[in-house]
This record gives sequence, structure tokens and C-alpha cells, in this order.
Amino acid sequence: MCVIDLGLSRSNIAIRVLLELKFCGCFVCESEGLTVKMKKRMKMLLLLGFCCGLVFGDRNRSDPHDQRVFPVLSINYDYVQMPFEVSLWILLASLMKLGFHLLPVLSGVVPESCLLIVVGLLVGGLIRVMGKNPPVLDSQLFFLCLLPPIILDAGYFLPIRPFTENAGTILTFAVLGTLWNVFFMGAVLYGACRLEAGRLASVDLLSCLLFGSIVSAVDPVAVLAVFEEIHINELLHILVFGESLLNDAVTVVLYHLFEEFAHAGEVTVGDVFLGVVCFFVVALGGVLVGGVYGVLAAFTSRFTSHTRVIEPLFVFLYSYMAYLSAEVFHLSGIMALIACGVVMRPYVEANISHKSYTTIKYFLKMWSSVSETLIFIFLGVSTVAGPHAWNWTFVSITIVLCLLSRVLGVVGLTYIINKYRMVKLSGKDQFIVAYGGLRGAIAFSLAFLLSSDNFPMKDMFLTAIITVIFFTVFVQGMTIRPLVDLLAVKKRKQSKCSINEEIHTQFLEHLLAGIEGVCGHYGHHHWRHKLNRFNKRYIKRCLIGGERSQEPQLISFYNKMELKQALMLLESNSSANLSAGVTAAIPRQRSRKTLNISKEREEEIRKILRGNLQKTRQRLRSYSRHTLKPDAEDDDWSETRLRKQRVEMERRMSHFLTVPAPPESPPARRARVECGEPLRSDQGSSLTAVFEL
Repeated sequence: MCVIDLGLSRSNIAIRVLLELKFCGCFVCESEGLTVKMKKRMKMLLLLGFCCGLVFGDRNRSDPHDQRVFPVLSINYDYVQMPFEVSLWILLASLMKLGFHLLPVLSGVVPESCLLIVVGLLVGGLIRVMGKNPPVLDSQLFFLCLLPPIILDAGYFLPIRPFTENAGTILTFAVLGTLWNVFFMGAVLYGACRLEAGRLASVDLLSCLLFGSIVSAVDPVAVLAVFEEIHINELLHILVFGESLLNDAVTVVLYHLFEEFAHAGEVTVGDVFLGVVCFFVVALGGVLVGGVYGVLAAFTSRFTSHTRVIEPLFVFLYSYMAYLSAEVFHLSGIMALIACGVVMRPYVEANISHKSYTTIKYFLKMWSSVSETLIFIFLGVSTVAGPHAWNWTFVSITIVLCLLSRVLGVVGLTYIINKYRMVKLSGKDQFIVAYGGLRGAIAFSLAFLLSSDNFPMKDMFLTAIITVIFFTVFVQGMTIRPLVDLLAVKKRKQSKCSINEEIHTQFLEHLLAGIEGVCGHYGHHHWRHKLNRFNKRYIKRCLIGGERSQEPQLISFYNKMELKQALMLLESNSSANLSAGVTAAIPRQRSRKTLNISKEREEEIRKILRGNLQKTRQRLRSYSRHTLKPDAEDDDWSETRLRKQRVEMERRMSHFLTVPAPPESPPARRARVECGEPLRSDQGSSLTAVFEL
């Protein structure tokens, strides 16, 4: 009935369709045999025809001078291709993570990282079947976009006390352990390549050492993904995770060192010495850069009391700038991020609001979780993308050497460490530390950065590294949970310590610091005490704004709660019953608030009480039994006490002199003296006073 000519112009089409629509509308209104559903269908067909006429009416025009039809619907995928595909990848990663945690049977057996790698393999295979090349985990994308959120989350929420108490052990595993793994693997692998004829004969010593520096480092992303699921105790977790964070400096230095040696072709003693100096520059330089940006972030947060919205932004920007600044000078970006997070956290949290703290916490967790998920998915996709050069001998020797060097390094270093530790590492602890040395995407990205011209065996190195990653993540990651249960390794407590336990722990720390001061032994308790005093006296006054740097946080928090409670009381109660029931209303409101307190508020109260309840007296002078100086306050107190005693004695003397004794008759006094009876106390006192006068 309604026909639209596709050759008409836009104006003619519109007039024609409107006329047909009017005619059909009149027809529909006049016809009584049509149902309501048929009327709606006819109107929908008319509107659809009108839209089609507007879209396609411009294509079959015979008049070239006619006006071009405006396109109602057009497709331009190239304009949004990149952000659209990034959003799809993030959505896929989030859905996989959600589905993994919805299946408790699967999550109890298989680690999350294993499932994500399998998903990446499936996605890469699907892309390959469709005739396209799967995307590869680009090193620039990994190091600049995906890795920083994970390291920032780990550094910002790093448990400071366990880390500092075990800093010597962590540094020993991170520095000496990594050096042992690199040179042991490189030397043995070079010997195996010399014995193997054929393709492996072209692998030189520097290439083996470079490959050993890539594959020896423990990956923090893989360690976090596995160890957070098995809930290992705090000591083992901080040992393995701390090693994975701090061995980045050793890995970066050795990687660039062997790469430069491979380009130069010869190595001198001066080059070795410069390599050792470069290690300290990379490690300490990264810490220095991170510390400077951490201080800047803390100082900036001091002036954000009027703009609370941008407080979390400063934390993220300063941290990322610290990482990029370290990478500019080829310093350790991981060390810079850790130092920045550790330095700025106590001062930033004292300046920002509680809502900003919650935003920082959950945004970091979300950001790091998404990055970790994308890394493992891209590992699976990159495995399908290739290229690969498989060599059974090289891959098998690499896996065996990874396990052997790790075990020998941990056992040998622990034998030395236990001589200086108060809490010894048992055989079970050594096994978990050795078995938890997982490899991950950092090794893959470093191998991907190698030049094919200078290293012809790059494809074989990549294949061996991917195999090692899969072996450590799948085999060791899936079996470490049942091994922890089988060996009955102590796990982390799920419940938090009570305030009473935390106060007594701090009391013991202050007591140990005092004992070290008396004995003249300057241990870590003494230096921690000195550092806390210097921090409270100088640094907090510069980096914490307002009354929080002067007034104790417990008192300010108490005043804030009292003011808020008073305002709520005034709003809830009327003026009539306020005066009559104020004594009963306050305890009732307090009890209700205590019962309905949120977890965030409870954590805030716990943190404030932990930092303010136990405070020892600060003494600035040292003790010596030969040069013991009197306390000025004690001297003032003694003089005040003597003055009061002198005034009291004068008052008593005046009382005895002015108040007469009760009268006694002379015969009675004479009879008592003749009988030899002593005088009464009041008479004796009066006579003594008279004689003194």
C-alpha cells in the first residue's frame, strides 16, 4: 500500500511518505475489522519505510544537482577501534575473574592465574582460527601500563614492621640469591650447550648469562597471585614477596650489563667494576627518586583540605611520575614505586579525608587486579602468537636448572642466615621459600626486548621462558596449596589482633628499646625509637598540616566524635525532653553507635588507638651511674615539698603556742608530781616550746 521510491530526493521522499502515512492513518481509523495489534504493525512498517527512504534515497538519484540525503545511521569503527578493544579486553578479564570466584570448587583447586592463562590460550586460538594475528604482550605496554599499578598497590600497603624486621634476610635472598642463580644457571647451561652438538653449539657464554639473568628473577605478579590464595603466614609471605620486589635492581643491572657486553664483544676488569657500581646506582637511585616524590606527595596533601576531590589524584600521579622518572635514567622503577608508597603513606593518610583514603584503597585494588588479569590473559594469547623455536634439550635443562639453583641457593643462604636470626627458618619454611620462586611476565617482556640481530637464538629463549612460566605457574602454583596443608605449615590468622595485644606488643618494643639503651647496645629497636622521635619532632610538623601535627590524634578524634554526637543529639531530640533525658540519651546513643559501627570506622578507630594509647616518656639524656645529673623537675618538686613542710610546721608551732592547755587545779598537779607520774603530752609540748623561746 505504502511504496517509497528510492530514486526520489529527500524532500520528495518526506512529502510522499507523510501523505501515505496520513492516508494509511485515515484508513486504519476508519476500518473496523482490523485489530489493535495489526494497527501497531502497520504504523511500525510505515516508520521503518520512512527511515529506509531517508538512508537509501540518496543512492539511486538520477539528478546530480539534487540535494544529498543526510545519513541517519552510519558506521565508523576505525574512530573507536582502540578504546573499544581495550574496553572489551578489560570486560573479558573482569568477567573471567567474576566467573572464577563464583565456582568455589574450581577456585579451591586451580589458581586464578592458571585459569586466566588458559582463557588467553583459547582467545588466541580463536583469533588464529579467524585468520588474524593474535596480539602479543608488548613490552612497552607491560612496563608502562600494566606493571606500575600492581607494584604501587604492593608498595603502598606493604607491612612495614615485618619488612623491616626481616630486611637482612630479604636482601640476602634478593641480591646474593639472584646472583647465585644467574651465574650458576649461565655457567651450567653454557657447559650443556658446549656438550650438545648442532644448533646449541652457537650459544656463547654471554648469551647464557643474559638468559640466566632473565629467567632467574622471581616475579612479583605471579607470587602475589598464588600466595594470596593459599594464605601463608606473614613471615614466609614477606620473605618471598620482598625478594621478588627487591631483586628487580639486580635483574635490571645484569640484563643491561650482559646486553652491553654482548654488543662490545669483550669484557675487562674495569667493566666488571663499573657493573658493580651500576648496581648500587640503580638500586639506591630508584629509592632516592621514590623518596623524593613521596615527600612531595605528602607535602602537597597538606594543602588539600579545601579540595578533597583531587586528593587521590595526587597519590596516583606522584607515584606514576616516580616510576617514569626512574625509567628515564634506567634506574629501578619498581624500587622507586615501593619507596614512594612507603614514604608518603603515613603523612598522606594523616592529611586526607576518610573518603579519600577509601577511594585510594579500593581504586588501587581494582586497578592492580585488572592489570594482573590482563597480564596473564596476554601471556596465553602471546603463546599462541609465537614465533617459537622448540628445542627439547635446552628447555629441559632450563627447567631442571631453575629448580636446582633455587633449592641450592635457598638452603645455602639459610644456613648462613640462621646463625644471625633469633627466629630460625625451619626446613618447612625453606621448602616453601624455594618452591614459591615463581616466574612471570617480567621475564617474558625482557626476553621480548632482545634484538634478533644481536641474539639469533631469541625465539628459542622466548620458547624456553614461556615453558618455565607455565611450569612454575601451573605445576608449582597448583601443588603448593596441598603441600602447605600436607606439611602443616603455619597459615596467616584471619582475625585481627585485639587492641590489647597491639598495645602490649608496642609496650614490649619500647621496653626492648629501653633495655638496649641501658646496656649500651644499639640494635634495631634503638634506631627505630630514634627514628620515630625524629619523625615526630621534625618531619610531621612539615608534612602534616593543621592541628594534627601538634595535637595528639586520639584527642582530636575524640573531640570530633563528641561534637558529632552532640549535633546528632540536638537533631534527634526536641528541646522539651533534652534537659530531662540528657543523662539517659547519651549512653543509649553510644551503645547504639558501638553496635552499628562500620568496618571502615572500626579500622580508623583501631589505627588511632594503636598509635596513641601506648606512649612512653621521651628522655633526651643518656644514663650513666658516674655522671648522674639531678632532674630539674625533681629539684623543683623537692623544694616545693620542703616549703610546704616548713609552712605546716610553723602552723603547728603557732597552734601550740597560742592554744592554752586545759586548766588543772594545783593540788591535782602537785599530787601527780609527787607520785612520779609523767606530764601529759600537751603540757610537755607547751613546756618544750616555752624553753625554746
